[in-house]
Order: sequence, then structure tokens, then C-alpha cells
Amino acid sequence: MRCPGCRESDRDHVIDSRMTEGGSVIRRRRECAACRRRFTTKERVEEELRLTVIKRDGSRVAYDRDKIRNGVATACYKLPVGDAEIDRLIDDVEGDIFAGFDKQITTAQIGELLMRRLRSLNAVAFVRFAAVFRQYQDVAQFVDEVQQVKELAAIQDPEQASLFEDE
Repeated sequence: MRCPGCRESDRDHVIDSRMTEGGSVIRRRRECAACRRRFTTKERVEEELRLTVIKRDGSRVAYDRDKIRNGVATACYKLPVGDAEIDRLIDDVEGDIFAGFDKQITTAQIGELLMRRLRSLNAVAFVRFAAVFRQYQDVAQFVDEVQQVKELAAIQDPEQASLFEDE
């Protein structure tokens, strides 16, 4: 491990290790022997390296959790959704991905899994994500999606419906 302070390699030792995020991540507290700076690292299983994502244009890329996180974080921008909630959502989606797909998955399949979880996390984040992901061709399609979210919110939580203006 390279120290973020002095940039020395392999001169640190582990002070403490703990499992986090439901046992899927190991958090290690380290101290650099050269500069005495303490820093934290996180370790997770590299299942994503064996999964190929097929993009809309047919090209293939390696699965990258950070791309998913960036998309979800953008959809949740300035909403009352914390980083921990975003990470938990992504962990849940990754669980679905790795349980249901062995070698490859399409971006459409990933997007649908994300939207299913986003809908219950935050309606506005869901609509933002869907607007980009589904690439609506006209306003009517977008309005239909918002109407569906509005109706679902009224059924699940009557207070949520008050967030949307009635026409």
C-alpha cells in the first residue's frame, strides 16, 4: 500500500481491521512507518472484474462500480439522500447483478435494476435518472413517467403526493 502522505510503498502496518457494509467490505486502519501518518483503506471482493457490460452501441467494457455511483449521485444531487444510502442502494443492485448474471450484462438491465431501487429511495432521484436513462423522445413520455411516480407515491405514502403540484 502507498502512503497518501509521503508516497512510500509497503512501509505501513495495519492497526485495526473491521468488517463493514454487511461483511462485504473490510476497513483497515493503517499507519505509515516512514511518516507516521494514519490512513484508512477498504477492501472488497473483485467480482466486478469478471463481468462485462454491453453498452447501447454494442461495445463492451469492464463493470465499473464508480460509473454507477456517479450516475446515482448525479440523480440524487441536492436531495436528502446521503452517501450511505447511495452506497447501500448500489450494494443491493450489485447483489442482484452478481446473483443473476455470470459473465455479462447490458446497460439496460443495470439501469432497470437501479430504477427499481431508486423509485423506493427517492421519487425525484428516480425521475431524474429515468429522464437520462430512458432518453425520452418527447415531453409526453416524460409526463407519463412522472404521473406514474406520482400515483405510486400517493398509494405508498399519502404525504409524498403533496410534493407534486396538482394540475
